[in-house]
Amino acid sequence: MYLVVGLGNPGSEYELTRHNIGFQILDSFAQKNRLKFRASKKDYYYSEGTQDSSDFFLMKPASYMNLSGVPLLEFLQDHPVQTENILLLVDDVNLPVGEIRLRRSGSDGGHNGIKSIIYHLQYDSFPRLRFGIGNNFDKGEMADFVLDRFSKEEEASVSKGIEFATELVQKFISGGFKAMLDFYSARMNQKPPRIDNPHKDEPKNEEKGSKAD
Repeated sequence: MYLVVGLGNPGSEYELTRHNIGFQILDSFAQKNRLKFRASKKDYYYSEGTQDSSDFFLMKPASYMNLSGVPLLEFLQDHPVQTENILLLVDDVNLPVGEIRLRRSGSDGGHNGIKSIIYHLQYDSFPRLRFGIGNNFDKGEMADFVLDRFSKEEEASVSKGIEFATELVQKFISGGFKAMLDFYSARMNQKPPRIDNPHKDEPKNEEKGSKAD
């Protein structure tokens, strides 16, 4: 069983914002596979299916970003999934727009959604797909930046990145982190795949703000 979790904020006002790129990747995968999300009795939306004999769930927390761990914990209480089979789709201000990095485990790196998940699940050994949203903001303006939409000039890079991320999700569901990593490596012209060192602390550059941050 595999679980892919896209992080974001609920509500139309946050739709297509930088912070909601995890939702956008899940929507792309669901559309490609003719899946629909439905509301649960708890605080999340989900879809499910089977691919290459692998059963999987897609899940969107319906809490705000910094409460993401609560609905994920609720989901796992009803649907136990091994930690290595959980993939988080998250935005990253430390990467250029549309660029993707994979990480097997590690700290929250300053991301409030991951921070909440680590706090409520009490472990950090789950893979992440980090999607670059850029960092074109002045000091003190990060909260507004991540809750803004991509510019017209960035749309092509975002679309290309989402397409690649959708393929990576498909590989993860078919064969786990290694299959996803192998596909990533091949796409990057056979260059050695870059995996962030889970033991190296990342800059804690996500600012405290509203519950949507």
